Amino acid sequence: MAQDRGGAGDACAGPATAVFDASLTEYDFGPTHPMSPMRVDLTMRLAEQLGLLGDGGLRLVEPPVATDEQLTRVHDEGLVAAVSRAGADPGNLDAECLGRGLGSSDNPVFAGMHHAAAHVVGATLEAARQVGSGESLHSVSITGGLHHAMRDRSSGFCVYNDVALGIQALLDDGVERVAYVDVDVHHGDGVEQIFWDDPRVLTISVHETGQALFPGTGFPTDTGGPGADGTAVNLALPSGTGDAGWLRAFHAVVPQVVRAFEPQVLVTQHGCDSHMDDPLAHLMLSVDGQRASYLALHDLAHEVCGGRWVATGGGGYALVEVVPRAWVHLLAIVAGRPLDPETRVPAAWREHVEAITGWSAPSRLTDGRTPAWRDWEDGYDPESRLDQAVLATRAAVFPLHGLDPMP
Repeated sequence: MAQDRGGAGDACAGPATAVFDASLTEYDFGPTHPMSPMRVDLTMRLAEQLGLLGDGGLRLVEPPVATDEQLTRVHDEGLVAAVSRAGADPGNLDAECLGRGLGSSDNPVFAGMHHAAAHVVGATLEAARQVGSGESLHSVSITGGLHHAMRDRSSGFCVYNDVALGIQALLDDGVERVAYVDVDVHHGDGVEQIFWDDPRVLTISVHETGQALFPGTGFPTDTGGPGADGTAVNLALPSGTGDAGWLRAFHAVVPQVVRAFEPQVLVTQHGCDSHMDDPLAHLMLSVDGQRASYLALHDLAHEVCGGRWVATGGGGYALVEVVPRAWVHLLAIVAGRPLDPETRVPAAWREHVEAITGWSAPSRLTDGRTPAWRDWEDGYDPESRLDQAVLATRAAVFPLHGLDPMP
């Protein structure tokens, strides 16, 4: 039985940065939309009060605004033009804007949308530059992780695909192989499709099955396009999967494929909507289980990429109960200063939450769980829906990397 190692022994040396300023919260679809920028503000407030920012922690870096030229390295010019028009006149959307996913309930238009979305992209581009240039060993863009946007349209709360643009920038700057691991509860469809035919990019998505959840894609047999077969990896988990099953599946697939691919940089997306309290999905992870996934990805970056790691945020709609605690653990691990799960949440932060929302905030950074899982090598249960899902992914992908798919 494998178990999360807690905080001991996980610290690492090396420059670490967070690309952020408060104006990034202008990416705001309105007061009734699930993806409230409050989750980002509360995360960064909590990080500051826990001493994770500045001296001895994450150096804050100002995020630039991505230029149209940078955006069109991945997106077509028509999408950029449509987003610009929509944000300039939200009440008068033309047919092309509507056809590109704008003005929907998922992606309602707001004034200044292009600038706000390009700013999020700029933050992730800077995080990628920090790592690619060697200025930082780890860098995090917590407002990033907008993984659903396609080349030609916005989708699923994502106007532009900052993650794909960050990966493309690394490739443009000479990185030969990038591995992308997405642990959001939703399939990372936009990033996968953008690099579907590119053998330089490995995309791995660990998500709730598309049979139950948006965007309805990401099945084990989706393995990449011609000349890139095996570079798309989809681990589609049954609804209701909790810490033990999720971590069993992750450790049965992700490290082996990443090692075989031998990337030079690891890029990760950390949507925390896999939590049991998230209102939009049906997995059952705890904050403790999510923290264990962050530690595993940190360790994988050091094992395979010399520590070169670009981390982003993503989904997560339990705005007070989950997102700030989960992402503070991520920020702490990026900083090389993992926090003990039993750490108390500062009283001042909890008072701020109650003042602005009327809600009571959690008092500790833990859900009281100790993540443990059964290693795949310890045996396969053919009656288990989880094990069936894991084996389907291993059978589809492992042989393409010269790996044995059997237990």
